[in-house]
Amino acid sequence: MHALIVLAHPEAKSFNAQLKDVAAATLESQGWTVEVSDLYAQGFDPAEGPKHFPAPKRPEWFGAQTEQRHAADTGATSRDVQAEIDKLARADFVLFQYPIWWFSMPAMLKGWIDRVFTFGGVYTGTNRYENGRFLGKRAMVSVTAGAPGPTYEYNGRSGELGLLLWPMHKSLVYVGYNVLQPYLSAGVQDGIKYDGREDEIARIEGYKAGLAERLRRLDAVEPLKFNKMADFDATGRLKPESEGYSPFIRTKP
Repeated sequence: MHALIVLAHPEAKSFNAQLKDVAAATLESQGWTVEVSDLYAQGFDPAEGPKHFPAPKRPEWFGAQTEQRHAADTGATSRDVQAEIDKLARADFVLFQYPIWWFSMPAMLKGWIDRVFTFGGVYTGTNRYENGRFLGKRAMVSVTAGAPGPTYEYNGRSGELGLLLWPMHKSLVYVGYNVLQPYLSAGVQDGIKYDGREDEIARIEGYKAGLAERLRRLDAVEPLKFNKMADFDATGRLKPESEGYSPFIRTKP
């Protein structure tokens, strides 16, 4: 089995980077091969735009989907994006490791999704959800957050973690992935130090151990539930008889 770890943090010594190392070592100890996309270290350009399409289909007006599809159809997808698509194609499992910044993901990772999940290269109108390109593959999100863990639970002031991550999870489901329960390392601030306090060291090492244990039992982790295309009517609304799995797609107004 082959895994891809996508890391989105600008500091090479960050706790996110340490968790990336833990994940890689754990998977390799289980017989996996592992490669890493360290987006900041790679200097990945997250801003989609005309500069990435030197031979545009519509030079007079930029449309991301139009140009992504044209590039995919003509073999002109930019090298950096095609390299990431190829990594995804090789991977049976993808782990996304990043900090929660302003209740969302870093702009670097959002831009990676904007550019890498290309129309024509990764999805089309008929190749998505249960017909997605990465059907049968698994993905998981591991995030760090500055606020304490209880604030990301039900009724917590930071917002329930599953809701904060829904746009990311939905994006992964859209291209076919089975999305596993996320892993949270909370109360992790920039500049966190191994300062000798036993409780602090235990908490940090506990997060590492917890992620390692999660990865050792991947086959036992149930995927999150999402609706399939067949659950929606011709207008794109959830059918009355279909069960909804998220407050973002409510069964009642």
